Amino acid sequence: MGYAKVYKKAGIFAIICMLGYATIDVYFLSKLPALIDEGLSGKNPDFMKWAPLFVVVCFIIRGIFHFLSNYCLAWVGNNVVADLRQSIFEHVMAMPVAYHDKTSTGTLISKLTFDTEQVLQATSKSLLTMVQQGGFVIGLLVLMFWQSWQLSAIFLVITPVIAVIVTVVSRRFRKVSKNIQNAMGEVTKAAEQTFNGHKVVLTFDGQDRENQRFEIINKHNRQQRMKMVATKSASVPLIQIIASFALAFVLYIATLDNVVDNLTAGVFMGVVTYMTMLLRPLKLLTNVNSEFQKGMAASISIFALLDEPAERDSGNIAITKANGEITFEDVSFVYPGDEKPSLSHLNFTASVGETIALVGRSGSGKSTASSLLLRFYDATSGQVLVDGQDITEYKLKDLRKQFAYVSQHVVLFNDSLANNIAYGKPNASRREIIDAATKAHVMEFAEQLPQGLDTNIGDNGALLSGGQRQRVAIARALLCDAPFLILDEATSALDTESERHIQEALNELQKNRTSIVIAHRLSTIENADKIIVMEQGHIIEQGAHQQLLAQDGAYAQLHRFQFGS
Repeated sequence: MGYAKVYKKAGIFAIICMLGYATIDVYFLSKLPALIDEGLSGKNPDFMKWAPLFVVVCFIIRGIFHFLSNYCLAWVGNNVVADLRQSIFEHVMAMPVAYHDKTSTGTLISKLTFDTEQVLQATSKSLLTMVQQGGFVIGLLVLMFWQSWQLSAIFLVITPVIAVIVTVVSRRFRKVSKNIQNAMGEVTKAAEQTFNGHKVVLTFDGQDRENQRFEIINKHNRQQRMKMVATKSASVPLIQIIASFALAFVLYIATLDNVVDNLTAGVFMGVVTYMTMLLRPLKLLTNVNSEFQKGMAASISIFALLDEPAERDSGNIAITKANGEITFEDVSFVYPGDEKPSLSHLNFTASVGETIALVGRSGSGKSTASSLLLRFYDATSGQVLVDGQDITEYKLKDLRKQFAYVSQHVVLFNDSLANNIAYGKPNASRREIIDAATKAHVMEFAEQLPQGLDTNIGDNGALLSGGQRQRVAIARALLCDAPFLILDEATSALDTESERHIQEALNELQKNRTSIVIAHRLSTIENADKIIVMEQGHIIEQGAHQQLLAQDGAYAQLHRFQFGS
């Protein structure tokens, strides 16, 4: 409702129109006794003369109210859901990396799409039925008591019974709705994971296994939905059967002597008709309860996500362009949920313009060190300094602008080649984009594409090869012109000739910049100012290439593995 406050004028107008719709219906039915007692009996000839016009005018006004209430309420509902989706999207993007590590993308997408759709149903369809049909029920009850309170009082007997049923059913609806949302999250997660790994599934003949796994998840989702259908299907006839007992009792009372002597035929038929008319809105109100409970369960799920803490920005120091010094002072780091530290007492300094290479086996902590620089995670103990200042003191956005980052896992967007290159510098000129693309040897293949740099490259650069995607990522880093450069296996996907071209561009890029190069291929880091050899989060050796070879330690051993003795 907090999201709906912005649109309260349209919401209030929609509610007025709904009540107007119900009022017209009640007013129309209120003329039923007069139709029988005055019109059809011939007591009032003018009544039947105006009756046709009355019917047409009532239905025209009713139609206008119906259109306005539906349209305005849908406008409010869709705006609320759009705002909710925007809030969810922005909040998810502001969440720390640790949250994304433990939460599947499929679950988040399910909340963004399916859960918000349930809220739309609650804010539009449910509210429309509750107000419109609720107003109609109240109007009919008023009419009944106005015409004959003795007969109508019978109906009050069933009210507590209906209230108990609705309460029990509501709890059941909300519980099942929550299970359905969780099941939908599992469906989305399983589908996304399998579709993304389609080539792996085909290669290792995993279709049958994936089909069976999805069948189990899909079956669970169907079972939860059928529980909802069973609850809804049972509740509606139950309430109608109870209401029918009240109606039957009224008809029975009518047969007794001296009970309806003072009632006209029109009034009696009116009360019976109103009771009969109550069955449909009661059915709709019971049905809409399921939609409303779905919306409530979805809201709980959505706001649980929105209540998750966003990435903390503790810094207050602005930085435009760093000088380029990095220092790790006794830095240790443990991933959330792990016991063993990924980094232990890391100490090294990268002076302005130096290239520091981090080498070692997989899992030795090389990429973790670069993640700390970008504050994807904060050090568990110790300090990471940029220009002598603890990086937690810098504003987060300012800090990250100081780094150009090229990962071994290239991420490209479903956009043009030019826009992907300019992602880190959206205001870059065409000349700057072409210059960066040329240095990274992107133009060599871009000129072969249908629209050149303006070609849409598909999801994650689907139209490009692995080496081409890597070159686009390097062109993006070149264009950023940041004082720090992080290359995490940046040339791993390139062939030998491309690697030579890229290495030339990177050598040019690394001039007057502080570079952290993470590499398994030692040929790419032989010219580094300092090579740091890591093992299980510790620094075991550091020095220049020739110096480390002369020591005949861990680095020399790695070198022999790759190049032979």
